[in-house]
Amino acid sequence: MQEMKTILAVGSIAIDTIEAPSGNRNNVLGGSATYFSLAASLFAPVKLVGVVGNDYPDIGWKLLKSRNINTDNVQVINGKTFRWGGKYNYDYSSRETIFTELGVFESFAPIIRNEDCQAPLVFLGNIQPDLQLLVAQSITSPGYIISDTMNLWIDICPDKVGEVLAISNIFLLNHEEAFQFTGINDIRGAAKNLHAAGPEIVVIKMGAEGAYLSFNDRALYIPVFPVERVIDPTGAGDSFAGGFMGCLARAGKPDFIEAVLTGSAVASFGIENFGPESLLNVTRKNLDRRIASIRDRMAAAESV
Repeated sequence: MQEMKTILAVGSIAIDTIEAPSGNRNNVLGGSATYFSLAASLFAPVKLVGVVGNDYPDIGWKLLKSRNINTDNVQVINGKTFRWGGKYNYDYSSRETIFTELGVFESFAPIIRNEDCQAPLVFLGNIQPDLQLLVAQSITSPGYIISDTMNLWIDICPDKVGEVLAISNIFLLNHEEAFQFTGINDIRGAAKNLHAAGPEIVVIKMGAEGAYLSFNDRALYIPVFPVERVIDPTGAGDSFAGGFMGCLARAGKPDFIEAVLTGSAVASFGIENFGPESLLNVTRKNLDRRIASIRDRMAAAESV
């Protein structure tokens, strides 16, 4: 079996309430780090950095353990776990936040064991930029630092987001965030602006329209896998990031196109049911089938 590099991932661990056209669910395991870790663990060892309250359910620990995700750097603090509620519109084209209860996440300060600061791959989920920088500074000599962000941080502390960009090798964000941060309402122009801020590789996610990959003076659009019925798109971007980074954990020269293909395929599984548990049903065979389908769709689009 091919040896895989270890991934250190920091982000939120949450309990969600979802309202969607497909139905409503309460107490769904969620958070950026949860989705990312379960997706990335399909490929490589994952060490999770985060915080939960003492109300975090046993089913959450069992879910992480089922994928051998290391939780030694997850703090358990007296209080309530971060909770979030969201409502999707009729066609999932927009989402409204119903409530946000930060709980112990409000005062989260990552603590990473010394031996884990040597991880070759680091994922900085869309937590506060100051915390992303704190984690990055504690890592000894990472091969890749991959960062994500969200519109809240771009709105209230864009300079700090810029600092995160400067220390990132790879930057992931959606098209709305790219336009917001750069002030450029054009995918290609926004990507060039982001490159100028630091990262060599930029991936701009565009939902159902796919993803835009820009690296080494190359740029291309990569489509999504056409899911027959969307159930819950919560965490799709984090599942994408997990698949993307899991692919990069392979030994040898990184293949960024294959990483985006993989991320897109993994994300397609995550939206087929509520919460992250559908990621547990992914097999190498059905994942490869979806990657091949996306590759064929990309080739067909390029030939037009």
